[in-house]
Amino acid sequence: MKETHDQSVKSKPPMKKIIAGGSILIVGFLSPLLIPFVLATNWSDGLKAVLSGLLAFGIPEIFMFIAVAVMGKEGFNYIMGGLGRFLKPLAPPETVSKTRYTIGLIMFFVPIAFGFLAPYFSSHLHIHEDYEIYYNIGGDLMIFLSLFVLGGQFWDKLRSLFVHRAKVVFPPKPNES
Repeated sequence: MKETHDQSVKSKPPMKKIIAGGSILIVGFLSPLLIPFVLATNWSDGLKAVLSGLLAFGIPEIFMFIAVAVMGKEGFNYIMGGLGRFLKPLAPPETVSKTRYTIGLIMFFVPIAFGFLAPYFSSHLHIHEDYEIYYNIGGDLMIFLSLFVLGGQFWDKLRSLFVHRAKVVFPPKPNES
């Protein structure tokens, strides 16, 4: 008898597999924290660069595959189901009010406009030179937070930018119905 996807999510896999796979997953994702130790060694610059790159972009992914192999399909689905229940309250609402949407758009476009115009006017903005990193971090944070203010429908709109065959369908105006 074949087991359906819903049944595999509900069945709890052996705890030893979950603990082993979860530990491997955590170690893999913490591997970038070893980069400062690699840079502090007296190894050649080339070796430091290769190891730092692997610790940042190769080893976490390899450990993720190993963790999934250790946990199996049931363990992976069990972990993802638990994470989904934990992260669901943090997700933005699907629809938002017009006022919230307008505020979110302002939060989204002001840092983009500032980042676009700042290089042209930086000679006139002397305060910008001294605190440039703070403006950049603040702008990035504002764009990130705007995605949550804008709601779930904006995420779909943003995603459609990267879908080649996506089509825009505007609702009819009230007097056109």
